[in-house]
Amino acid sequence: MADTPETKRRQAAERALAEAAERRAAYERAEAELAEKREIDGRGGRDPVRYGDWERKGLTSDF
Repeated sequence: MADTPETKRRQAAERALAEAAERRAAYERAEAELAEKREIDGRGGRDPVRYGDWERKGLTSDF
């Protein structure tokens, strides 16, 4: 059976979905790892130095 354009598109889509699932799993593992670590006397939420956004009382500034 020859590879038709439709078959190639389907294979590419399946590869893309598999890669996205791997990235999503890696992100969830990283989030779980961060959730396990507890910051002492921190401001709560994500670390602004790591994520680049500073937020206080609903206002965000990006440095």
